[in-house]
Amino acid sequence: MKNIFSLLTLLMSAVTAMAQTDPIVMRINGKDVTRSEFEYNYNKNNSDGVIDKKSVSEYADLFINYKLKVEAALDARLDTLKSYQEEYRTYRDQQVKPLLVSAEAEEGEVRNYYNTMLQQLEGKQLLQLAHIFVHLPQQATVDFAEKAKARIDSIYAVLQGGKDFSELATEASEDRGTAARGGVIGWIGPHQLLKEIEDKAYTLTVGEVATPLQSTVGWHILKLVDKKPLEPYDTLAPRIRQFLEARGMRDRLATQMADSLSKASGKTVEEVMDEQADRLAADDPELRYLFQEYHDGLLLFEICQRKVWEPAAKDTTALERYFKKNKKNYAYTKPHFAGALLQATSKNVSDKAVKALKGKDEDMWASIIKTQFNKDSVQVRFERRVFEQGENTLVDSLAFKVKNAKARVSKKYPAAAVVGRLLNKGPKRWMDVSAQVVADYQALKEQEFVEELRRKYKYEVNEQVLKTVNKH
Repeated sequence: MKNIFSLLTLLMSAVTAMAQTDPIVMRINGKDVTRSEFEYNYNKNNSDGVIDKKSVSEYADLFINYKLKVEAALDARLDTLKSYQEEYRTYRDQQVKPLLVSAEAEEGEVRNYYNTMLQQLEGKQLLQLAHIFVHLPQQATVDFAEKAKARIDSIYAVLQGGKDFSELATEASEDRGTAARGGVIGWIGPHQLLKEIEDKAYTLTVGEVATPLQSTVGWHILKLVDKKPLEPYDTLAPRIRQFLEARGMRDRLATQMADSLSKASGKTVEEVMDEQADRLAADDPELRYLFQEYHDGLLLFEICQRKVWEPAAKDTTALERYFKKNKKNYAYTKPHFAGALLQATSKNVSDKAVKALKGKDEDMWASIIKTQFNKDSVQVRFERRVFEQGENTLVDSLAFKVKNAKARVSKKYPAAAVVGRLLNKGPKRWMDVSAQVVADYQALKEQEFVEELRRKYKYEVNEQVLKTVNKH
């Protein structure tokens, strides 16, 4: 009995020590939030690059709102949605997959790639080759072929006269990609170029310029700029690794590992990834909190989208009512013009376009221009929005009647006109500032949603523990 009692005492002491090491900072809807979890979120969202930094107490208030939205999403069983589960696993597995790949497996991939390069060289060296190219299509006429041959011969003669190869390649080569580099193709090995070019290139000495050579695509004057053996593995390994990583090496190896574990255990790949994620998270608190962040963030977005953002954006009656009540918040410091700027191929076209739009519903303007003026070709360039004075010189001149506005028109569309209305004090319709009104109304509805959640769910904060949060 004494031994059992001692064991129980030891276990209780361990639990107490853990609680002291990572105490509960708040409880939300019966769920504990440890200090370490709160610290992770606080420090991540209040780092040096954050403009609007919050104090710990300010952030605690925001964090409660965050967690309450997650609780609402869980109550709505949004975590059971297939779309949510797939998206969560995608984010989570992006973190897990690289951790499944051992350093030995990566090293093996890099070394295999290097060995393949060695094999492809077939004992030969790498060549840095340059060329001057004259195109000759396979179906070229006799006259075209004779002119191409005469051109390559004249270029070769200039080279024989002492002209610098790279300068002449820049001026005369019809391969404009390599011409910009003085004709340099780059480092090549066997089977990377047309056979006739490769065969000739491997007969040249460094600095040698070959006589014109015909290939299946045209004429070439080749120059061997340099040659070298393949660098040792230790020299190339960092570049090979970077190359392979950019092409998804780790993801491919991780997929292979997950498939292997799946076959060995008889479980699905999805089950294997769940197990590996749990294993890794148990050993790494930062990773565990990152997974929690993915979990909570996706749920928060889904519940707000369903309960707040989408309904608010679609309720045009409420948006108009909100705009009228808060109209002073959208007053302008500068005059605005709500309408369309038209730039037409001629004054006759612009006059017809203005006439076609006047008196019509503004939401139909774009369709009218497209069907009546731009059906076969673009006769009218059309831009509809709210313009602020000083933003566009054409609008300044035509709508605001600014005398010194340096309005410029394009040669293709020399006739400009505007259709719309001046807004001197502020927008007359909520649609004129729809983006701002929708955002403001959504913020109001979200605030009301949070107030509802605070009434619905219980939450409490341990102020003494909150004071011990490590800010770094």
